Amino acid sequence: MMSYSFRSVALAGLAFCVLMMAVALGLEHIGGFAPCPLCIFQRVAVIAAGIVFAIAAIHSPAGRVGKVIYGLLSLIAVGTGAFIAGRHVWLQGLPADEVPSCGPGLDYMMDILPMQDVVAMVLTGSGECANIDFSLLGLSLPAWTLLGFFILAIAPLRLLWLAMKR
Repeated sequence: MMSYSFRSVALAGLAFCVLMMAVALGLEHIGGFAPCPLCIFQRVAVIAAGIVFAIAAIHSPAGRVGKVIYGLLSLIAVGTGAFIAGRHVWLQGLPADEVPSCGPGLDYMMDILPMQDVVAMVLTGSGECANIDFSLLGLSLPAWTLLGFFILAIAPLRLLWLAMKR
């Protein structure tokens, strides 16, 4: 089995985050798909994970504690993104009569509501997030994003494994 350094695993996680964001931005700006509030929250989770991976790669701590901290922080970011993507997939699978009504736009909510209320409203879903605008091989974009988060989870799990070995 090949041995990977902490830094190389963190850089691989960062590279996958960059790839996920490049696809998302390409679909938005080239494909014309406007992101719904849940899509935007998924992007925030990808960016958060990317930031943790970047700092982990730059710092590349020698001690176990630092490696565990970076592994846990990146796993929290990836897990949060997977939870949001899973919620999005669930919302898209609801029967039409159970889909929540469309709420106000994210920009409007951010302007008038406290952040905790915005998060709560977005996670309870909106009809806008239940639309399936595009699918590839039978999977919607949120399903592909969920798959991406599962693949991305390999990096923080590997960081934690590297921290625990020895």
